[in-house]
Amino acid sequence: MLTRRIIPCLDVKDGRVVKGVRFQELRDAGDPVEQARAYGAAGADEVCFLDISASLEARGTLVRLVEQVARELNIPFAVGGGVRAVAEAEALLRAGADKVSMNTAAISDPALITAVARLAGSQSAMVAIDAKTRGPGWEVRSHGGTRSSGRDLIEWAREAVDRGAGEILLTSMDHDGTRQGFALEMLRAVTAAVPVPVIASGGAGEPAHFAEAFDAGASAALAASVFHFGTFTIAAVKEACAARGFPMRR
Repeated sequence: MLTRRIIPCLDVKDGRVVKGVRFQELRDAGDPVEQARAYGAAGADEVCFLDISASLEARGTLVRLVEQVARELNIPFAVGGGVRAVAEAEALLRAGADKVSMNTAAISDPALITAVARLAGSQSAMVAIDAKTRGPGWEVRSHGGTRSSGRDLIEWAREAVDRGAGEILLTSMDHDGTRQGFALEMLRAVTAAVPVPVIASGGAGEPAHFAEAFDAGASAALAASVFHFGTFTIAAVKEACAARGFPMRR
C-alpha cells in the first residue's frame, strides 16, 4: 500500500495566507514564508501554495513570493493560481515549484494541461478542480469558485487526465472551511473515474477525517485552517491515520 500524504495548503491573497468558509469571509492566517518553514519542520509531506485571487485579477502567480517559500522547503512544493500559459508554468518551476497547479485557464484551454505536462512531465502537471453540488452530481466552478463553468465534474476530471494531468486536487466548495469532513461521495466518484492520484480538499475538522478520505480512495489529503490555527498537528493526523492502517511517512 502506498504511503498517504498530508498536505497543508497556503491560500495566498495580497501576499498573506488567508482562510474562509466556502470560499467566503476570508481571514488572515499569517505569513506564507513563515508558514512554509513551520510546516516543513512539522512533518508535512508536501506544501501547496495557491494564489487564490490571481485568476480573478487576471494576473500571474506571485513568482517572487514563490521563490521565497521554496527556499524554506525540502519537500515537494505545488504552486497554482493564475497559470495561463506555458511560460508562466516554466517560471514557477524555475522559482522552485515541483508541481504546477492549473484551474481556470485549463478549463478555458485544456491544451494548456498537455503543454505543461510536456514541459516537465505529467508528475508536475496538477489540475485543481473546485466543485459544487448540482442536482445528482457536481459542477466545476472557475475563477476562485465564483463562476459556473458548465462542466460536469467527472467528465472534466477524466478529460484533464486524458490531456496529461498527473494528479487532481479536488476541492468541495460545499465542505470547504466547514470542518465537517471531506466530501466522501464526490471523492469516491472521482477516484473511481481516474487512474491518477487524487488529493482530497475541503472540510477537514479532525484527524479522523483524513483517514476517511483515504478510505474513500484519496492518495493525499489537504487542509488549511485546522493547521494554520493550531486545531491539531500534522503529527496527530499521521498517528490517527497510521492507527487505521494507512502507511505514513513519520
